[in-house]
Amino acid sequence: MSFLSAHLLGVLVFLPVVGAIVVALTGRGSETLQKTLGLAFSALGFVLSLLLLSGFEDTAALQFVEQARWIPAWGISYHVGIDGLSLWLVILTTFLTPLALLGSWTSIESRVREFVIFMLLLEAGMIGVFVALDLFLFYVFWEAMLIPMYFLIGIWGHERRIYAAVKFFLYTFAGSVFMLVAFLVLYREAGVGSFDLAALIAAPVDPALQAWLFLACALAFAIKVPMFPFHTWLPDAHVEAPTAGSVILAGVLLKMGGYGFLRIAIPLFPDAAMRFAPVVGVLAVIGIIYGALVSLVQPDLKKLVAYSSVSHLGFVMLGIAAFTTTGVVGSVYQMLNHGISTGALFFLVGMLYDRRHTRLISEFGGLKSVIPWYTAVFLMIGLSSIAVPGLNGFVGEFLILVGSWATYPAMVVFASLGVILAAGYILWMFKRVFYGEVTNPKNENIPDLSRREAVVLVPLVALAIFMGVASPLFTKRIEPAADALVVQVRQQTQPVATARAERGPEVPDDAALEGQEVQR
Repeated sequence: MSFLSAHLLGVLVFLPVVGAIVVALTGRGSETLQKTLGLAFSALGFVLSLLLLSGFEDTAALQFVEQARWIPAWGISYHVGIDGLSLWLVILTTFLTPLALLGSWTSIESRVREFVIFMLLLEAGMIGVFVALDLFLFYVFWEAMLIPMYFLIGIWGHERRIYAAVKFFLYTFAGSVFMLVAFLVLYREAGVGSFDLAALIAAPVDPALQAWLFLACALAFAIKVPMFPFHTWLPDAHVEAPTAGSVILAGVLLKMGGYGFLRIAIPLFPDAAMRFAPVVGVLAVIGIIYGALVSLVQPDLKKLVAYSSVSHLGFVMLGIAAFTTTGVVGSVYQMLNHGISTGALFFLVGMLYDRRHTRLISEFGGLKSVIPWYTAVFLMIGLSSIAVPGLNGFVGEFLILVGSWATYPAMVVFASLGVILAAGYILWMFKRVFYGEVTNPKNENIPDLSRREAVVLVPLVALAIFMGVASPLFTKRIEPAADALVVQVRQQTQPVATARAERGPEVPDDAALEGQEVQR
């Protein structure tokens, strides 16, 4: 086994750090070199991340595991690995980062070296969160990625960037403190002398204590999702962030909340997770409808897309709260879909802002006759965002609604309104921006997509289509880990027969596993 195959995850985590160091060694006045280096290191990370697919087995086992002692006195280790829950999120991170750097090639003109450094460090922190299997290591990466995003918003953002950056940091850091306290209490009470995730999952924890620890972790993850009513930091951060920051924030950072529930909160505290699942489901449905309604009345394009994230990620949490294999698979897939579709929407809004220096919908109209290629791409991405069949968004929302029906039929009915409202706010916005006559003379000579912008957008459009028609290629990697999580939680919280009756509709190939559950 080669060094690369044995330490692939470590390479993916630390390659951006090496890139950041190399960029830091360049001098002032070397902006083009700095951008090129950042793009090269991030693109190399994406290519290497594709190697995960060639060696990945479609099982629930953790793979590409690396472990080394770090702080032995406290039982802290460098322990990383992936399964179906994290595989695609790692690849999504490495995919979006070079696109974000390329998309900001002309829009970032000051402190280019620092911008590239923070983008690479942010990538390292995000990948670290998705691969960490030690709670202390997870917390280190979780906190580390806050710092680059804080500076990206605060330095390269818009008029209210300082306010948005501070609000983003305070919200997420406050939740993180509660999560750290929960980790320390669990370390003390479990008595295993380790922060290793697998060892702590196997250690029994009193159900009463579980409730408090789950709530502490759930708060941190709910803020990151963000779930209603912990979402108020998101619109400000999105609106004030530079385009690259908005893309990464929507495409990757928000996924850490849902991933945290799946990897940390639910496996560690299954009794509490099942107990609070209806509350999570209700908040998710409120977020779906609330986010869609607020999007309907937004005059600002970027704020509309920001509030749509609250709605779309509500579906993710509904699928997780249902505790069915289909629901969890749909949630993970929807996280990927949201990263592609909403990331593309933020690219498109940023490109239009670069041309007109305004995001107000009222400033536009009739753009389809001026920038037809841009209009076509916007339409395709808009359709994927509203879950039109044949595109990626449909698959994720369909799996979530089907997987949640057996558990929360009433919630599914109300959540379905979010699909209708999404069509309303996206299509109404599209009509006002692109149809009608060009009444504002400032819009008459807007340039269409450049080659660089096409290179950024075409892969996102292609993926939106490919993930809509070839979803089994993705879900078959997610399903074993999702099913193992559901089985684990249900077996630990209720009799096996009841668990089998309540699992609800499953994605294909679950019949054999259900038979094994009954035999046990």
